[in-house]
Amino acid sequence: MGSIMFAKPSLCEPNVTTILHSPAHQTDTPASCGLSNHLVQLGITLPPPPAPVANFVTWRKVGNCLYLSGQGPLEASGVLHTGRVGAEVSWQEAYQHARLTGLNLLAVAHAATGDLTRIKSVVKLLGLVNAAPGFTQHPQVINGCSDLFVDVFGEAIGRGTRSAIGAGSLPQNQTVEIEAIFELVEE
Repeated sequence: MGSIMFAKPSLCEPNVTTILHSPAHQTDTPASCGLSNHLVQLGITLPPPPAPVANFVTWRKVGNCLYLSGQGPLEASGVLHTGRVGAEVSWQEAYQHARLTGLNLLAVAHAATGDLTRIKSVVKLLGLVNAAPGFTQHPQVINGCSDLFVDVFGEAIGRGTRSAIGAGSLPQNQTVEIEAIFELVEE
């Protein structure tokens, strides 16, 4: 498989496009231009935080860590993306679902903290893929969320540890579920 290059907007200049060969070439950071402005420049509007679907809370703060319960690919309109990846759903579609799930995680984090600039680092992601037997591209699917976090927070804050696991099924047949742990700036 060859290397892939993506055209990405400069973080602080919404009308300038830069070709990046690796994240190391990124010079602008969300902190250098303001995270709210940065989200707008990326074309990101946070959805409302999804409500819990069972007997749990969506977040818990312990010390300077924020633990987020698993979220799925739920659109703001209420549409949930479902199906088995590698059968009814391609890994490329599931990548987009993981990105959407990342947006839902950011919405929950924003509701918990009031300000995403309080996130000091992405500590850990646990990504589950509703995978058909024989499917092996779990990491590429969960990259949808990881890539979003690097886009939003920059390399140093947004790239954390991660596990990507195939599951025989997920709640409501959703394609992915991802939970996160963030380190917060101490108050």
